[in-house]
Amino acid sequence: MARFAANLTYLFTEMPILQRFAAARRAGFHGVEILFPYDLAVKELAQAAQAAGVEFVLMNTPPPNWAGGPRGFAAEPGNESRFRDDFDRALRFGRALGVKHLHVMAGKARGGLARRTFVANLKWACARDARTSLTIEPMNRHDMPGYFLDSFDLAAEIMDEVGAPNLGLQFDVYQAQMIHGDALAVWQRHTGRIRHVQIADWPSRHEPRQGDIDFAELFRAIDASGYRGWVGAEYTPRNSTEAGLRWLSLA
Repeated sequence: MARFAANLTYLFTEMPILQRFAAARRAGFHGVEILFPYDLAVKELAQAAQAAGVEFVLMNTPPPNWAGGPRGFAAEPGNESRFRDDFDRALRFGRALGVKHLHVMAGKARGGLARRTFVANLKWACARDARTSLTIEPMNRHDMPGYFLDSFDLAAEIMDEVGAPNLGLQFDVYQAQMIHGDALAVWQRHTGRIRHVQIADWPSRHEPRQGDIDFAELFRAIDASGYRGWVGAEYTPRNSTEAGLRWLSLA
């Protein structure tokens, strides 16, 4: 059965960030994600995770200016030096926290040069530390206009070009449904590449529930596939976080 991680950027925001680790553990989560933890002290984050007894599962890289800044730039021609410098910073940060996966964000770009830039940067990043698991995640064009990696099929092609064993696919259920119209079909097509899973309902991006996406069926498919990685809860609660956790009974 899959293990669930709470994305602390979205969940338990009723309290300060360092208190969210313990709150997640009390709610039944054994792992946590934070999208961009770079403005927080590494030591305090590590202590909060250890005290709560949760594993730090995922964070994004490179560290952008979240307030209106770029969502990565690994596919942006001309930004190679910036990508590599910031990737090294993220790698050091992730090592200190014991993070399991680093999500490499592609950024906004188009065309063959952008694709070659993305592949080259991923090859470099994968070789930088072969022990670190890196993921890439497609983003839909409505929520992220211009984002280079806008298809799970494109992501599979990119992974084949990179050819690195420490590069995996990040399967976000909301993104898969938004991009391709059938998250379960995307799961079945790309199961062997998937390193990390994230869940949210569609089209609301609130708590998972049986409706627009049949999460009971999806969880059965995940279990049947043999996937034993983490499933990150990355959604915006309709009300309080605690009030919306009934979806855990579907798993």
